[in-house]
Amino acid sequence: MIHQYEETLLTLIDQMVETATDDELFAGGYLRGHISLSAANCEMEGESSIEAMTAKVDASLVEAQSELTPADQVIVKAMWSQLQQAAQ
Repeated sequence: MIHQYEETLLTLIDQMVETATDDELFAGGYLRGHISLSAANCEMEGESSIEAMTAKVDASLVEAQSELTPADQVIVKAMWSQLQQAAQ
């Protein structure tokens, strides 16, 4: 289930490439790493729920927020929210 959710999220990011703004491309690329890492961590820990993976992505983004400017944080959070809604 985690692998399928990860693939869905990454596919959504890939599908935006042709029409995305520079900010959306940045956010999508940034999120790819957090999504893939969180999926791998869930699999290693035996977690199989989408909720667990979503929580891991959320925690990863909070932990890494010092990497981004406040404006970029807003863009990334908005993209993450859009991806979650589109994946359901």
